[in-house]
Amino acid sequence: MATTSTNGASTNGTSSLKITKRPWNARGHADHGWLYTYHTFSFASYHDPRYSSYGPLRVINEDRVERGTGFGTHAHAEFLIWSYVVSGELEHKDSMGNLEKLRRGEVQFTSAGTGIRHSEYNRNTEEDVHFLQIWAKPHTRGLKPSYCTRKFGDEEKKDKLVRIMEAVERHSGEEGESVPIALHADLSMDASILSPGKKVEHELVQDGRRNVYLHVVMGGKTQPKEGGAKIRVGDVELGEGDGAFVDGATGPGKIVVESVGDKPAEFLLFDLGM
Repeated sequence: MATTSTNGASTNGTSSLKITKRPWNARGHADHGWLYTYHTFSFASYHDPRYSSYGPLRVINEDRVERGTGFGTHAHAEFLIWSYVVSGELEHKDSMGNLEKLRRGEVQFTSAGTGIRHSEYNRNTEEDVHFLQIWAKPHTRGLKPSYCTRKFGDEEKKDKLVRIMEAVERHSGEEGESVPIALHADLSMDASILSPGKKVEHELVQDGRRNVYLHVVMGGKTQPKEGGAKIRVGDVELGEGDGAFVDGATGPGKIVVESVGDKPAEFLLFDLGM
């Protein structure tokens, strides 16, 4: 059951937010043996018209792929697609000639544009790979396909928000390690590993109405029955695998997130155009 509250979880002009919890076990779920996955939005055989997208955000899949298996070569067009690696090793191979093995902290981004083919495989024989696969809808069609990888270590994210993805219109244009990845959508994505009792403030990326979505990364295949990582936004508490839609945010303003569990909480925060 989703939890909704209207409260003041922010400052500087955003005093009334509607926060709707997306519980971990209310998401779409599939266990194919080689793939154990949860879908925040409609995907593959899971379809719920209430959860088709949120602003430009289209997919958040929390995937676990068994050792020695993976997604075979398949095609994409137009979508912006990225993988946020939590643990294990993920091999990416594509029709642009890229071949790379990604590990914790690394983010691989593909702008499919006019069309690409790629595979994602776990060649590691020792451990499964756990990653978030995220898609967004671009505001410009017919882009030339492109590829980018960045690494954002745990220390960078400890008790602060680190910008991982940024709209081209707000991007500095710089390149280099730990520089946000630019994408053609009104979307910013931050990551944090927040210690118990700590708070962070997200400053809305631009003036006017914004959508905000939060997702707490899971430690195991199910949410712990007791304890575990937890965050609080306003008076809504999110555990591992939970998400929250934050409606009514208006910039300039700040969203406050507090870690209230008994272990550090790794989470993603999306700041989205309407």
